[in-house]
Amino acid sequence: MINEEITSILRQEAEAVLQIPVCEDYEKAVDYIVEYVHEKKGKLITAGMGKAGQIAMNIATTFSSTGTPAFFLHPSEAQHGDLGIVRENDIMLLISNSGKTNEIVDLLQLTRGLVPDIKFIVITSNPDSPLAKEANACLLTGNPKEVCVLGLTPTTSTTVMTVIGDILVVNTMKRIGFTNKEYAKRHHGGYLGSKSRQQSVEEQTL
Repeated sequence: MINEEITSILRQEAEAVLQIPVCEDYEKAVDYIVEYVHEKKGKLITAGMGKAGQIAMNIATTFSSTGTPAFFLHPSEAQHGDLGIVRENDIMLLISNSGKTNEIVDLLQLTRGLVPDIKFIVITSNPDSPLAKEANACLLTGNPKEVCVLGLTPTTSTTVMTVIGDILVVNTMKRIGFTNKEYAKRHHGGYLGSKSRQQSVEEQTL
């Protein structure tokens, strides 16, 4: 019985990933990231509340480790001075499953008050939400059903959010031509650091 339950959860999560809507806004989002971070020397700032915030933090660290400077900004702390990290030429990636999270909606408005022309990339399940309507690039999750037995706990939704973040990271890496040599500069220890240095040496000998 337990094996059947596990297989069912795996199938549901895999199907949710395959149902993520593919749209032109992915290219637009990567264009913004390359333009503002790599050409205009700004930074990517991610934000989300609760489980979505943890995904936003993970996306920021993955971007930073692959050549795109990124920071996680906690929406509540932003209202107590941390908003000061935002500067001209930065770009924001906001994550909210409902697209209505009060703290994220407030963060968007507060950020616009500081940097009026800032661009927003939004990951959400709701195309009619306040955040989706304010987004310069809106990436929809497909609104998958949570595998949680209550249908409430962020489970499947956070899986697809993570995959969407991976799509942005990988495509940005391709656009900027990120290499093993550059990866090794950011990973001095551990298995990944050793592997990237080895691959960098191999590339140079080809």
